[in-house]
Amino acid sequence: MTEYAGQSGVLEGENPVPPTVGMEFETYEDVYYFYNCYAKVHGFGVRVSNTWYRKSRERYRGKLSCSSAGFKKKSEANRPRPETRTGCPAMIKFRLMENKRWRIIEVELEHNHLIHPLTEKFYKSHRNNSSGSKRPLQMTGNQENQKIRLFRTVIIDPDDDGKLNIDEGEFRNMIDQSNNHLILKPGDAQAILSFFTDLQLVNPDFFYVMDLNEKGCLRNVFWAEAKCKAAYGYFGDVVRIDTACLISKYEVPLVVFAGVNHHGQSVPLGCGLVAGETVESFIWLLRAWLTYMVSRPPQTIIIDQSRSMQTAIADVLPRASHCISLSHITKKVPEELGGLHAYEVIKKAFTKAIYQSSRIDDFETAWEDMMLCHGIRDHKWLQTLHENRKHWVPVYLKDTFLAGMFGVTLREREVSSPFDEYLSNHTPLKEFLDGYNPCLKEIYQREALADSESRNPSCMLKSRFYFEMQLSKIYTNHIFAKFQIEIEGMFSCLSTRQVGIDGSIITYIVKEREVENMNEAKDYEVTFNTDVADVLCGCGLFNLEGFLCRHTLCVLSQNGFKEIPPQYILSRWRKDIDRSYVLDYGCNFIDTKNPVHRYDNLYKCAVKLVEEGRKSHERYKFTLEALGEILNRVSLQDHNTL
Repeated sequence: MTEYAGQSGVLEGENPVPPTVGMEFETYEDVYYFYNCYAKVHGFGVRVSNTWYRKSRERYRGKLSCSSAGFKKKSEANRPRPETRTGCPAMIKFRLMENKRWRIIEVELEHNHLIHPLTEKFYKSHRNNSSGSKRPLQMTGNQENQKIRLFRTVIIDPDDDGKLNIDEGEFRNMIDQSNNHLILKPGDAQAILSFFTDLQLVNPDFFYVMDLNEKGCLRNVFWAEAKCKAAYGYFGDVVRIDTACLISKYEVPLVVFAGVNHHGQSVPLGCGLVAGETVESFIWLLRAWLTYMVSRPPQTIIIDQSRSMQTAIADVLPRASHCISLSHITKKVPEELGGLHAYEVIKKAFTKAIYQSSRIDDFETAWEDMMLCHGIRDHKWLQTLHENRKHWVPVYLKDTFLAGMFGVTLREREVSSPFDEYLSNHTPLKEFLDGYNPCLKEIYQREALADSESRNPSCMLKSRFYFEMQLSKIYTNHIFAKFQIEIEGMFSCLSTRQVGIDGSIITYIVKEREVENMNEAKDYEVTFNTDVADVLCGCGLFNLEGFLCRHTLCVLSQNGFKEIPPQYILSRWRKDIDRSYVLDYGCNFIDTKNPVHRYDNLYKCAVKLVEEGRKSHERYKFTLEALGEILNRVSLQDHNTL
């Protein structure tokens, strides 16, 4: 049992999710109202195509269509009205089930004509009173929003003989081996249900939603804790969608939304189980996640090399910059290129083109040389990579903020799933669900420990630049240690010379000695706006990592700056900001100054008290009296304080 699509289990006003097979409603009118709200948001009208009745005049089946469905009958009038319908296929079918609820059994979302929300005023179905619904449709923002409860998403658990055990007899059949449902072992469905029920008991803001196929089989699942949404508020600028479990055929088909915190640690922002690597499953999962995040899309999304996921991202998050995981690509090099002649030489040329190209022209030249020298221009995988080069080659991503999650050098490891350490190929689903909470606790305790260590920094300064002293007081130990590499790199910069001036914008060339060959040097162009203290380097490190590079620091120093301008000190790296999402410190580590900590701890204690009090009538009476006494004493305490 689940209440679908919303923390409170209701849809309010404009529907955040499209109609889906398996949704259930209390009444026929609720179905109409839901579909009409969806239509209003997307800019099309609704009409009742058909309604089926039993001999008792009871409705048992219905079909709602786009108002452009079908075609009008030919008129013999002298001046017939022009045809406005297009034979649009968009519709939903629904029927009355044995549990007396109406279930959507078929959905078609695609239209064969243009739709736009601005056309909503032209459709009769969007007026206050609709012919398909006896209830008034409250569409204005000033009126109280209608609420629709969507109950009873069916969960299917295979018996030992492989047959389905479903609450609706008409759906009993064999599971087909396709990407249209999750492959569950006996007991897995009950484990999922128990997992969700237990998390909701201790966390009322826990969110989950399920997707069913046309036979009522569980197809996709998404869930997230309140901490995920809160963490997204701080670290949701760059999100990694990890599908390694699908690519490597893990027993648990897990998809993880992850961010990177102020210590460079991977933190969960939501999880899902999907039936397969299909565009439909990924679109559903992205919409579920975005609904929970209150439709606030991230700035950048990093995904694995997957055409299906790329298509889904373009559909659901068209404005976000999407990048293809560089580590995922490099891991596939032996598999894709290992059979080629002179593989080691090709691999070296491939790596050099990616990591040592400081300009786009450098990369294109190096790539073309590799193609010509080794005769691999027709290699399909390399062709695909080159077509998508703007999404994974670091030199193309200098204008994309990546918060250190991409791994732009050979030394750096790309941030991936926070559950990597806790999940292997053969981990059963039940075992993963049982270990989920301990995993989360360890993840958050690791962050708490890093917080504590950053409050008492032990990093030694490596220069006399005040830049270093400044950030040692502001940034966490992990980020500051990475910044110190740039401070040390300033000593490798041989010269900083001015080469041009255009009003307030000055152009510099910073010459840096090469690390691998100390006898060679590379030039980096840095522009500096003296009016607003904006500085931009061709190496693009600020967008890639989130702090200034050695070349910009040299220019600032030459212009008399002792401190880094405030616009280049990102709050996501600071150690002095109290994060409100948090951390399961345990009873001995509650921050009593933090209202979120106080609430979480008191709520857990209250839940335990309720569980004990419900066990008998005597316990219930005693607990109720004790709670009343506590409430009076708390109120009295507030009065005395005032």
